[in-house]
Amino acid sequence: MTISSIMAVLLSIFLLLNIVLAGFVVFLERRDAGATWAWLLVLFFIPVAGFVLYLIFGQNLSRKKIFEWKDTNKIGIMEITKYQIELLQKGEFVFNDNRTSRYQDLIYMLLVNDRAVLTQDNHVEIFTDGEHKFQSLSDDIKTAKDHIHLVYYIIRNDRLGKELLDTLTKKAKEGVEVKVLYDAMGSRRLPRKFFRPLIEAGGKVSAFFPAILPHLNLQVNYRNHRKLAIIDGEIGYVGGFNIGDEYLGLNKRFGYWRDTHLKICGKAVYAMQTRFILDWNQASSTTIRYEDRLFPEIEAIGETDVQIVSSGPDSEWEQIKYGILKLITSAKKYIYIQTPYFIPDTSVLDAIKIAALSGVDVRLMIPNKPDHAFVYWATLSNVGELLKTGAKVYIYENGFIHAKTMVADGKIATVGTANIDVRSFRLNFEVNAFLYDEILVRKLVDIYYDDMEHSRELTLEEYQNRPLFIRFKESLSRLLSPIL
Repeated sequence: MTISSIMAVLLSIFLLLNIVLAGFVVFLERRDAGATWAWLLVLFFIPVAGFVLYLIFGQNLSRKKIFEWKDTNKIGIMEITKYQIELLQKGEFVFNDNRTSRYQDLIYMLLVNDRAVLTQDNHVEIFTDGEHKFQSLSDDIKTAKDHIHLVYYIIRNDRLGKELLDTLTKKAKEGVEVKVLYDAMGSRRLPRKFFRPLIEAGGKVSAFFPAILPHLNLQVNYRNHRKLAIIDGEIGYVGGFNIGDEYLGLNKRFGYWRDTHLKICGKAVYAMQTRFILDWNQASSTTIRYEDRLFPEIEAIGETDVQIVSSGPDSEWEQIKYGILKLITSAKKYIYIQTPYFIPDTSVLDAIKIAALSGVDVRLMIPNKPDHAFVYWATLSNVGELLKTGAKVYIYENGFIHAKTMVADGKIATVGTANIDVRSFRLNFEVNAFLYDEILVRKLVDIYYDDMEHSRELTLEEYQNRPLFIRFKESLSRLLSPIL
């Protein structure tokens, strides 16, 4: 048999596999229609490469239970969730702040679909600058007495990364339990020897969905995008900042890095601790078992009501997206959104458009430069849809805005790791804090107004007059956006 004949046979086999795989995508996989069509286009227009791309990027985790912790019953999450649901159903839930009761339908939904217990005794501090956030985190790590638990999507081998590693190593040598979890895709440039000093000092390090072979990771499309830090089970951090010099504004490409991160003290930290343990037990060979020291008694020092909500591709429900949808539909006066990537699915985009068409003051703030080209052009394509409804779009000019925040009517907000895009809603493992506190939320509103001073408004006329080559890039990116 000649080489050409062998190649023809192999090509025929791949084409047959393509057809079978296409049928699998359409009839067996429970996917969004947009994602289905996008994958079909990839499979049929680039048959051989498309088959490989699907094997790497097209896996569906929705039927897999990958997070398990048998000790969750010892924390009492099921009992508390059931108790709060029953009280809400009977109208007997006692709110410390009666204004929170206006959102009991949202609270109820997050309890039902994510067991997101409502805690009402939290003190929350907002960080918008990397220097301030990392100084606060470093100070808390240095005073840790029992344990330090960190999960970050990106950890860089640079000045900030090395400073954090040095601080953690010193605490491990003092006998403090240190556990660090990082995402294998987000931190793919991190050398293996980076954590050696920490491990030698007694610290533990694990990678989420590591590659089975160098440069071959069949789960690369599913990323742990969470950023959590839990100190002694009493202090928690959640938000958009990763670990690296660029988040201090030291990367010339991006300039000043504008993000939003929260420091939470209160019983909401229990949910953050549980989230970390679930992630750690999935990734590590050393299982964390329940101990009282991981969930210590926490003195009530604040009045902010918080629900910690997690979502991921392993879940049937898109918990964070549903929460955001509910927040949008609850708005009567205004919705302020900040996101580096705006690639919502039809449900979210329609909800925002309906709000704008109904007279709600909808404002969206996005970066003026891309960190991912295709995502940036897809974002601009969706921005055009909003401008037609009367929504206002602001382009942040003072560096790069990476904040993931949404505020409604100055009364409720969400801050976390999830972008307003399909990847965050369906493919990434994310965590957001839903905040019910008018005083705290007003601070987020004031921050938004301040950011507007460093932004320019994109008008519908300017958008419609964009060059033809930009229109082409937007159209191509939008076509592929369901699988970006």
